[in-house]
Amino acid sequence: MNFKRYIRNPIVNFPERTWTNNELIKAPLWCSVDLRDGNQALIEPMVVAEKIEMFQFLVGLGFKEIEIGFPSASQIEFDFIRQLIERKLVPAGVKLQVLVQCREELIDRTFEAIKGLDEAIIHIYNSTSTLQRDVVFNKDKQGITQIAVEAARMVKERAKSFPGQIWLEYSPESFTGTELEFALEICTAVQHEWQPTKENPLIINLPSTIEMTMPNVFADRIEWMHRRFENREAIILSVHPHNDRGTGVAAAELALLAGADRIEGTLFGNGERTGNVDILTLAYNMFSQGIDPELKINQVNDIIEIYERCCKIPVHPRHPYAGELVFTAFSGSHQDAINKGVAAMRARNNEFWQVPYLPIDPMDIGREYEPIVRINSQSGKGGVAFVLDTYFGFKLPKGMHKEFSNIIQKISEQQGEVSPDEIMKSFKETYLDKKEPLHFRKLKVDDFSAEQETKTDFDTKVYVTYTYYGEEKEFEAIGNGPIDAVKRGLVEITGVRLKVLDYEQHALQSGSDSQAAAYIHLMNADTGAVTYGVGVSSNITRASVRAVFSAVNRLGL
Repeated sequence: MNFKRYIRNPIVNFPERTWTNNELIKAPLWCSVDLRDGNQALIEPMVVAEKIEMFQFLVGLGFKEIEIGFPSASQIEFDFIRQLIERKLVPAGVKLQVLVQCREELIDRTFEAIKGLDEAIIHIYNSTSTLQRDVVFNKDKQGITQIAVEAARMVKERAKSFPGQIWLEYSPESFTGTELEFALEICTAVQHEWQPTKENPLIINLPSTIEMTMPNVFADRIEWMHRRFENREAIILSVHPHNDRGTGVAAAELALLAGADRIEGTLFGNGERTGNVDILTLAYNMFSQGIDPELKINQVNDIIEIYERCCKIPVHPRHPYAGELVFTAFSGSHQDAINKGVAAMRARNNEFWQVPYLPIDPMDIGREYEPIVRINSQSGKGGVAFVLDTYFGFKLPKGMHKEFSNIIQKISEQQGEVSPDEIMKSFKETYLDKKEPLHFRKLKVDDFSAEQETKTDFDTKVYVTYTYYGEEKEFEAIGNGPIDAVKRGLVEITGVRLKVLDYEQHALQSGSDSQAAAYIHLMNADTGAVTYGVGVSSNITRASVRAVFSAVNRLGL
């Protein structure tokens, strides 16, 4: 790794920074660049019909500013904007933004493209970085500044005869590679030419065209500019972060703390190289902190569907909020914590969402609970219990979690992930359908009369019909209640000392056709072996007896 080939990008000597003490409290102005920056980065760019569908979807999400392309450079994009205008597809209050290089013939073509709009943002840009001034344009600072100022002048002149409202946006492209003093100088020169006011502000967009520094350094650069602009109230300070270092979202959030008012980005971060900043992640991050993102993003599956279809790019399964697996817990400790967190929140009737490992309620963005817990070889006892409870209503006693999860783990080690249906199938085979060698068939229960109670320590007599390897047999036994009596009868026929360690029961469903589930923790007192048995019936006593037989069979008696 020849790391000495690379030069460290300078930090900002800015001890007076204040952004570190600020807090996000509201959403920024959002500008979607999916139809320009996003589209130009696609292997197969969108056709006009797809662009129109995407535009209408972005409007439906609540974007008020949408950069729709580069109409002066492409006939497809020129035709696209003309269709939007002529078919009256641009709602009132939505500004179309068009990008154009600082060249007169391209600016003229751009005004031709937007004819008929009530308002539009003309976005001019030129590269200002030290490197590009040297190797691409071979111009000094004065020459680069002249390009930007002349373009602003040309837009200003044409705006006078345009029947609608023209807003100007200026981007010193490659801002992250530009000396701060020069970035301020060229932006101020454009500002002087345009003469913005508070009512008619200038958008100054500071892009990390290439993400070159840590997010805190980008924030320092933004605050440095923010505090030095003339007539700051006449400027909308915008940022356009890219994700080359993988910190585009962090850079955008810190830029907002540092004074930015507006963010340009794309759905799921689609864009050149590693992409633009992901507006959805930013918005969901705000949502998770109790801030209104001011976008209609409560149905993320709909956003995924149109994005994947129009962009032909799949959303990564680990993509924040939207990925297939992001509300899925494989770790057993995570599954157990989620289970307990959901139960505690419901029991306490908590108005706030507070569940371990789930920063937001998946249902708030149109996701479902079913995929939350998935079982593999790394899953623990809590996850298996959660699946049985959530999907099938069986609330296993705590002591039973490990016993059954060990069974599921052996399956997962052989085949990988185990589905809920496979877990339930194993549960039935292991407990509910464990009918050999002893299979309970019939039960009659008699309670002793008061006179009889004075002559014995027991109050219940049972008559049990069962099969032993298919051969029908019967026994009678007495005890303190049906479970004790049945246990005593089984001790007689097996010759093994059995001890009931624990017993639990619950309803599986409500209503006239409700079923009950019973769980018996049974010990072979001769060997010390212990296991659980489970029984289900519409009659709780029969469910309990089935659980006893299930446990006896699992003990191998």
